[in-house]
Amino acid sequence: MSDIILETRDLTKHYGGVHALEGANFTLRKGEHVAIMGDNGAGKSTFVRQITGVEQRTRGDIVFYGKPVSFAGPLDAREAGIETVFQTLALADHLDVADNLFLGREKIRFKLGPFSILDYRAMRDATLAALEKTGVKIPNIHNTIERMSGGQRQCVAIARTATFHSRLTIMDEPTAALGVQETAQVENIIRTLKEAGEPLILISHNMRQVMDLVDRIVVFRRGRIVANLKKEETDGQDVVAYITGAKTQPEYEGAA
Repeated sequence: MSDIILETRDLTKHYGGVHALEGANFTLRKGEHVAIMGDNGAGKSTFVRQITGVEQRTRGDIVFYGKPVSFAGPLDAREAGIETVFQTLALADHLDVADNLFLGREKIRFKLGPFSILDYRAMRDATLAALEKTGVKIPNIHNTIERMSGGQRQCVAIARTATFHSRLTIMDEPTAALGVQETAQVENIIRTLKEAGEPLILISHNMRQVMDLVDRIVVFRRGRIVANLKKEETDGQDVVAYITGAKTQPEYEGAA
């Protein structure tokens, strides 16, 4: 049985005449953590949007756990086991922490015909356990999201991702707007996922973070993959050379 859990073949996205993503061939193996790096506009977020169904690809195939998939939207991807933290947080500002963690997956106490009674105590207890597990510090889980700092909001989104044992976790620049302490919390969550054997795709500009946390680095440039690097066989200067176009791996010669 193959240990490849995600594979894209010739994954391509055009916006009219703009080729935002072209011919991306990518694999992710069981338990592996892979970073996607590249300059702004390199195609990193476009790549993730095709995988998670936020946008529909122009062409190409996506295979998840050995089965071709075509998600109509992010909810379909979540139901299949892909948890994603986007740069634009998908949180409901008027709801509190527990309601956001269980949004779309509410615990039901019992049903009365077409009506359901939610089990708020169970969701609250599970939220406290999730925050303790991930090390996220939220002073009052009854506060609505709109009353929280940007860092707290980001940590809630990441804690939600880590709460449910996903088949794949994707994080798009999860610490870009965070301070030192909050960044450390997020990185600890990523290490927890690694210890649990859960695969992860991390989009990040933070070279120190990438070199500390992942097994492999895939570099995008002008919508194409230009390098696939094992962490132990590269360094920051080498990665930057691929990002800027100063270097290209032989198998990607001719890429942008």
